[in-house]
Amino acid sequence: MKAMIFAAGLGTRLKPFTDHHPKALAEVNDKTLLEHSIRYLKRFGIEDIIVNVHHFADQIEDVIADNSGFGSWVTISDERDFVLETGGGLKKAGWYFEGSEPFVVMNVDVLTNLDLGKMIEAHKESDSMATLAVMNRNSSRHLLFDEHKLLCGWSNSKTGEQRISREVTWMQPFAFSGVQVLSPSILQMPFQGKFSMIDVYLHFAKTNVIKAFDHTGNIFIDVGKPETLEQAGYLFSTEEK
Repeated sequence: MKAMIFAAGLGTRLKPFTDHHPKALAEVNDKTLLEHSIRYLKRFGIEDIIVNVHHFADQIEDVIADNSGFGSWVTISDERDFVLETGGGLKKAGWYFEGSEPFVVMNVDVLTNLDLGKMIEAHKESDSMATLAVMNRNSSRHLLFDEHKLLCGWSNSKTGEQRISREVTWMQPFAFSGVQVLSPSILQMPFQGKFSMIDVYLHFAKTNVIKAFDHTGNIFIDVGKPETLEQAGYLFSTEEK
């Protein structure tokens, strides 16, 4: 199985660190977020990884080269000229996932003890185009699912915006964890240039199975701000990443 790590973001919430470095090289317990992500995937037997780069791309390439990919085979998807967001980034790297096998995609700034092996098995046992890791936790943005955990829409509680893919009588909000298991058919996304994976999921949810994998209760943190780096250090002090 292969995986992609999204590491091209500007990381503006992690300023001033990201004024001179990419977010992926911020450290938690003396390991960069990139190393944590690569070693997390390796724990579940995933050693073929593609990483997209944009902001201070050279630094990421140097760290990967200097550390021999932290024991994995790491390929670079170069977005130096134009950052493509998550959807555009995956589409650009789509060639890497040619074939029939599902693959994993995750954000570099996510730390969790989610059992990725169970999530992969759940995806393989279903007819899902995409299986999304979600939690019942506080967030201003939520994915909306029906009683069968099928994606129906998205909402932003701060702006009041709501995007509905399928009209149902009842929807449950979950916060997206930035980890997903995808079937290769997702690569037929009808978008170009810079766009989000949320756009992709909401589009395909109209006619395909986009399913939630609820891992509420697991350790999870989105390491997006300086204060969350310190918090992550405590939460994951005993976690092998």
